Amino acid sequence: MKALVYHGANQRAWEEVADPAIQDPTDVIIQIDTTTICGSDLHILKGDVAETTDGTIIGHEGVGTIVEVGSAVKKLKVGDRRVISCMTCCGACEYCRKGLTSKCRNVSFGDSWQLGHRINGTQAEFVRIPLAETSTFTIPEGVSDEEAVLCSDIFSTGFEIGVQYGNVQPAKTVICIGAGPVGLAAMKTAGLYSPTCVVAVDMDDNRLQMAVKDFGATHAVNNGKAGWQDEVLKIVGADGADVVMEAVGVPASLEACFPLVKPGGNVANIGVHGHPVSLPMEYLWTRNFTFTAGLVNMTTGQMMLDLIAAGKLDVKPMGTHHFKLDQMMDAWDIFGAAAKNNALKMIITK
Repeated sequence: MKALVYHGANQRAWEEVADPAIQDPTDVIIQIDTTTICGSDLHILKGDVAETTDGTIIGHEGVGTIVEVGSAVKKLKVGDRRVISCMTCCGACEYCRKGLTSKCRNVSFGDSWQLGHRINGTQAEFVRIPLAETSTFTIPEGVSDEEAVLCSDIFSTGFEIGVQYGNVQPAKTVICIGAGPVGLAAMKTAGLYSPTCVVAVDMDDNRLQMAVKDFGATHAVNNGKAGWQDEVLKIVGADGADVVMEAVGVPASLEACFPLVKPGGNVANIGVHGHPVSLPMEYLWTRNFTFTAGLVNMTTGQMMLDLIAAGKLDVKPMGTHHFKLDQMMDAWDIFGAAAKNNALKMIITK
């Protein structure tokens, strides 16, 4: 089969590799019908993720059709179409029972982010899915592949780590620093709780426009301009916002959250960070705020799909560019220069 293979920092190839095979009784093999590229895949390609080794097939998001099942798989069958969760989990261990499925004890290395990270992933014609009964979702009637693939990771990540951890509530004020795909997903799903305002903050005017037009932001502020913090505080109130979400993953963007959070409020870090961040405890310790961070558990993956099916969540604007699988290298080129190409998510189909 063909797959997108990582060959060390900044080295990738769409090349012929061996077909996946059942390794454990709880595995299934899925033919990939639709996949996409994530910002964390870019971190891998840059060589920032040491545990991902040369020869690994990248990707952890996908929709596909089961073509083979392991001997212990009873609830799934050949021909079933499933959404692949970015987190592989058993559903039965201590952490899974607590809802912390991202910390499943029954996956290799104790790391639920298996696909495209520890094991071969979804940017391929076929993929092996371990613990398949608890690591895939049902596709409701009426939900397209393009919509479904966006429920493999990004919308649950924005919702769980931004909205739920940030404790967004009705009539509260929300700021999201970062209007890339995960920030936009967080803004969109914040709307499920009816906040009074959602302020998008980014340096890219095109993404700010999209945030207001398609993703539920009520206001947009460019933080590349002098005085942007004052502009934000005029919107949410001088004391700051009830919830400030960080969705960039660089020290400056997280550090910018703390002066903007209201006493008693929440700062929710969604971004993937690779460098230390300064925490100004000399004034934060008196503000009675809550700071959260985490890896998505995907406990809301099926819920996102059901909301789409019910017409309560429109995710289609997230898919800005469309490619075939054999155009994978082109898709990576576009995604790697996302700002230049006004790109959010690549929708890649067989």
